[in-house]
Amino acid sequence: MLRAKPNRCNFFLPGCPARGITVRAGAGAVRAMIEATGLGKRFGPRHAVRDVTFSIGAGEIVGFLGPNGAGKTTTLRMLTGFLPPTSGEARVAGFDVVSQSMEVRSRIGYLPETVPVYRDLTVSAYLEFVGRLKGIARGEQARRIATVVDACGIGDVRGRRIGALSRGYRQRVGLAQALLNDPDVLFLDEPTVGLDPKQIVEIRELIKSLAGRRTVLLSTHILPEVNVLCRRVLIIHQGRLVADARPEDLRARGQGTLRIEVEARAPQDTLAALLARVAGVAAVDTVDINANGDARARVTAHDGDDPREAIVAALVAAGIGLRSMSVASASLEDVFLELVTREE
Repeated sequence: MLRAKPNRCNFFLPGCPARGITVRAGAGAVRAMIEATGLGKRFGPRHAVRDVTFSIGAGEIVGFLGPNGAGKTTTLRMLTGFLPPTSGEARVAGFDVVSQSMEVRSRIGYLPETVPVYRDLTVSAYLEFVGRLKGIARGEQARRIATVVDACGIGDVRGRRIGALSRGYRQRVGLAQALLNDPDVLFLDEPTVGLDPKQIVEIRELIKSLAGRRTVLLSTHILPEVNVLCRRVLIIHQGRLVADARPEDLRARGQGTLRIEVEARAPQDTLAALLARVAGVAAVDTVDINANGDARARVTAHDGDDPREAIVAALVAAGIGLRSMSVASASLEDVFLELVTREE
């Protein structure tokens, strides 16, 4: 993968090389593309990120999850050079994010939560401007712009002013600027926010196509997105890393607690009250009515208990007809909520 000679730059923009630094062709020899060791950030007395440690290998697409205020964006800003860490260290593509920040910036693409676009420019003018900031040679700019415009599906709005575009199209333009310098590492903060369902599928397919060729750290609130895109998940809560595993391993972790779907011919309140009294039932999570008018409930058992036979006996004793019963698989959402609640 060839890179253009660096240009002079007095602005910060990921992908913009420093004056006098030669951008080498890729970082394929670097085994871990993103490394954080004891990473922390404090704002006055408040700890936004505490002692976060992880390593991401070349070509991985990793989901970065957490509730609002958990420390996701702060962590991304430290990894991309926007914020200096208060403690610990981080390396991206083999370079320290503090002492070698310009080397890091030349090798990354970053789509922050707030899309970095100039609304008064047309899409083409903006991408040309970003190309100059990132030091892309004039003869290479047209090819790179054409590549990202096609990949991000913005060819039909190239000549339009960015301020006149929909939020979804502005998001696509932001992704295009992140990809413009052909980065080794891509940081994406909520990349599908504001997109319609068709656009979401297209952007997800684009991100999936990067697997193996680029390392991607994807911050998102949309858990099904992680199932589709990521083979590994990092979960952060209250500034601390609480999980680092494959999605299937996280779901398996939730299998220890039995969840049971019950459908019966009974009023909602009656079914909920009856199930709550059954030995081995820890909680009745949801109760609703299906299309046939039957009550449907989701039951969580106490750890190690299997109350299915007791549920059937209780329904029979109450004269309530059981329509169906099944064991519900733990979803990534279930495990996420369990981890977050446990930490709280």
